[in-house]
Amino acid sequence: MREVFGIASFRSRQQVLKFEGALRRAGIRTAIITTPRDVSMGCGLSIRFEPEDYDRVLEVYRLLRPSNLIGFYRITREGGRHVSTQAM
Repeated sequence: MREVFGIASFRSRQQVLKFEGALRRAGIRTAIITTPRDVSMGCGLSIRFEPEDYDRVLEVYRLLRPSNLIGFYRITREGGRHVSTQAM
């Protein structure tokens, strides 16, 4: 089974929690997950979101401008195993 989703990765856990709360208030489904190894320079946590919500996630980011953002990435998994990480 192939699974594709987006993540927002930060250097600070505080920023992860702050941004995740803002996304939820905006009605965007999110989850806090462990950051994939490909993006491991951060705090170890990222915000997961659906790729089709990327434009809305970016809109919330532009309004809030949280600090310490590493970047937005598209993650692909197959059979529960990490396949690729691409910058969005």
